Amino acid sequence: MSTQNLTISVAKGDGIGPEIMDAVLSIFNAANVPLNYEEIGMGKSYYDKGFGNGMTPEAMQSIERNGILFKGPMETPKGKGVKSINVTARKVWNTYANRRHFRTIDGVDTVYSKAGIPIDITIVRENIEDTYGGIEHMLSNDVALSRRFITRQGCEQVIRFAFEMAKKEGFKKVSCGHKANIMKLTDGLFLEVFYEIAKQYPEIQADDVIVDALCMKLVQYPQDFEVVVLTNLQGDIVSDLCAGLVGGLGFAPSTNVGDNISIFEAVHGTAPDIAGKNIANPTSLLMSGIMMLRHLGLLKEARSIEGALLYTIESGVHTGDFGDRNSPTVDTTAFAIAIIDNLGKLPSKAKIRATEDRSDFHLPVRPDQQRVMKGNPSTIEIEGIDLFFTSELLAEEIAEQIFAILPSDLKLVSLTNRGTVVWPNGSVYTECSTGYGVRLKGNGKTKSEWWDITNTLGSVIDVSSTEFLNVIDGQRAYSVGQGK
Repeated sequence: MSTQNLTISVAKGDGIGPEIMDAVLSIFNAANVPLNYEEIGMGKSYYDKGFGNGMTPEAMQSIERNGILFKGPMETPKGKGVKSINVTARKVWNTYANRRHFRTIDGVDTVYSKAGIPIDITIVRENIEDTYGGIEHMLSNDVALSRRFITRQGCEQVIRFAFEMAKKEGFKKVSCGHKANIMKLTDGLFLEVFYEIAKQYPEIQADDVIVDALCMKLVQYPQDFEVVVLTNLQGDIVSDLCAGLVGGLGFAPSTNVGDNISIFEAVHGTAPDIAGKNIANPTSLLMSGIMMLRHLGLLKEARSIEGALLYTIESGVHTGDFGDRNSPTVDTTAFAIAIIDNLGKLPSKAKIRATEDRSDFHLPVRPDQQRVMKGNPSTIEIEGIDLFFTSELLAEEIAEQIFAILPSDLKLVSLTNRGTVVWPNGSVYTECSTGYGVRLKGNGKTKSEWWDITNTLGSVIDVSSTEFLNVIDGQRAYSVGQGK
């Protein structure tokens, strides 16, 4: 698609956002980037005006019409019940893959640059699911529960994106970070899908590493990694770790990619303490903008601006947050002007990655209705139920109460507390909260019958939530208690 006269939605953000966005757009204009900018209302001030999702209806319409959101950092008001506008935007428009690129930049000194260790790592983070569903409940005054969602379809989207991106840009290895040794069903599903998709890309080396070991190896041997794909929360943490390897979030570009809408943003904070002082570093937002230009197929402009940015930093021009402390700093405006003056120049050391001369960008195709990502047919049998409840009694006392009313065709399998089996054969050294789980099993019962059993047990235990013990295609589809 031709990007001549293409319009994108621009939200300048909060705090230092307007300053760094103005600096970036001045560079784009000087480089003759053929884009039109439709400024929209998003951010903390719109929460304050009563817009519960932090944006006006006109802003949503603009983004859904243009397909691209270019945004500065935004603040979410503190307090319960208010969702992050950044997370909301990613989820509402199903930008399922977050890509962040971390590279050594000459002129940004780090432990690794001083040691001569080059870093060029791309983190691909799942963007919709996991604990970022934000579904939490207080089961009692002192027991909180968070639900974690991992879907096969969501895994397939982000993992395929990682391999397609690696293939397109010439990466040779994709690694899967996970915690499948502990979260055997959720992270286990992510890892299973990773290797299923990896088979379709035999030219790319695929491996996996447990996320805690991954963090250690990234610090010890960052040069060993090219592309790493992770679930949402783990990807968030590892992304910031990688930012620390290359100088901080001020040098960490970010894009959130979906099938119809994509978001390009600075992921650092709003820095209200320096807002309005014209001293903020616009590099992260500019690098995100360069990723956006490549996404749109504006490769000539992207190369020109990236070359000028790297040349400028390599030449020693810097804002106050990085660079040689013995050399004078420049303000935001002067930094942008220096980049503009260097358009057409290339750095002597850094390489600009070649990108295939094509783009998959298209204007959003508005669906007639929401889409359900249907899974494969399967047979599901229910062999029991987990009931979660609160009690200040000991496990043995709870078991006696349950036995007193338990139907004869049911088996009381276990009582757990914080995931650890405390009955039968529990240890006296296990300290218990007031939040318990009871597991019951029985053959051939329907969901309706299990709900009746739940109501019966509700006369002796204070049930907070329930989960069915499913067997899917003959395989157990639930966890066992710790210590069982």
